[in-house]
Amino acid sequence: MSADTDKALDAFLRLIAERGFEAVSLRDVAEVSGLGIAELYRLHPDKVSLVAAFLARIDAEVLAGGPSQRDPEETARDRLFDVMMRRYDALRPHQEAVRAVRRAVARDPILALTLGPFFRRSMAAMLAAAALPSEGLSGLVRQHGLLAIDFYVSRVFDHDDTLDLSKTMAALDNRLKTAERWAQPFERYRNLSARRHSDTPAA
Repeated sequence: MSADTDKALDAFLRLIAERGFEAVSLRDVAEVSGLGIAELYRLHPDKVSLVAAFLARIDAEVLAGGPSQRDPEETARDRLFDVMMRRYDALRPHQEAVRAVRRAVARDPILALTLGPFFRRSMAAMLAAAALPSEGLSGLVRQHGLLAIDFYVSRVFDHDDTLDLSKTMAALDNRLKTAERWAQPFERYRNLSARRHSDTPAA
């Protein structure tokens, strides 16, 4: 990110944390960041663009903070737990701004639809960080599944004032265990289908 983009994003996050998402305009962001309105518009033509940039910044921070090598002893659930907790740790300094965006999304279905692809992109990045497939039909299912988990856990995170985010950890662990139980029959079916396909003699 450029220095100007960082200034705009920092100003935006501070303003929506103080005033709420709907009450902040691009001109407000330009004034607080010290950028001209035309310069800000060139970087971010609307608030959706600023939210997307914020999500991308968090994604990059989570991806950069991961281990250089994958631990073969870790399960997929363990890896995803670690990745998502890194995400909540990265979001914590911006908890009020995140709450402001979430409240605005809950009140505005059009905003929710517009931001949807960016939230899914973030979940795809988290799956990739956990060494889980995020492409194709099965990847899309995983993205939506993780988005549903994040939606639930985020409501706990929004009000988690513990030093170690223990409430968030407990909620995430519970949801990932539930998702794992639901996924097991489908994984068994997929593995069985793959074995049958590999055992079929070539024509």
